[in-house]
Amino acid sequence: MQDEQAVRRIFETVDKNRDGNIDHTELQSALSNGIGTPFNTRTVQLMISMFDQDRNGTIDFREFVYLFKYVQDWQRCFRQYDQDRSGLLDAREFQSALSCFGYRLSPCFIKMMIGRFDRNKQGQIAFDDFIFACVCLQILTNSFRRYDINRNGYAQFSFEEFLSSAMSIII
Repeated sequence: MQDEQAVRRIFETVDKNRDGNIDHTELQSALSNGIGTPFNTRTVQLMISMFDQDRNGTIDFREFVYLFKYVQDWQRCFRQYDQDRSGLLDAREFQSALSCFGYRLSPCFIKMMIGRFDRNKQGQIAFDDFIFACVCLQILTNSFRRYDINRNGYAQFSFEEFLSSAMSIII
């Protein structure tokens, strides 16, 4: 990971009001999705909820160190699969990325995911939407695995168990 002083300087730049914490507005204004549009608000809120250990709705420096590394890791992954360097993942690139993570999803399902997570309706996934899609997929996968007792891709659960899993990704 980068030198802590360099990360500290980045944190201080992002912390516009100098209160020692970064809220979702400050974080959103600091992040770039690579295509010139504001970073997806839902992705920012999801990342804050993931790294906000004290649950105060903001990120302090200690929490920011982990969030910063997380974003860098996702950025490396995104760039690896953005083969045409467009700043967007088309269906083929997105499917390759998900396959690398162990997901074997049909082209039809990939198109459905792109339709669901592509907030710019371009038929492609921007960096911030990629993070959101992957995190949602991981949360749902983890929930599903709890009920996939035989590890065969099939699960049985009650309606309330399903709702609990689905609501875990709703912000």
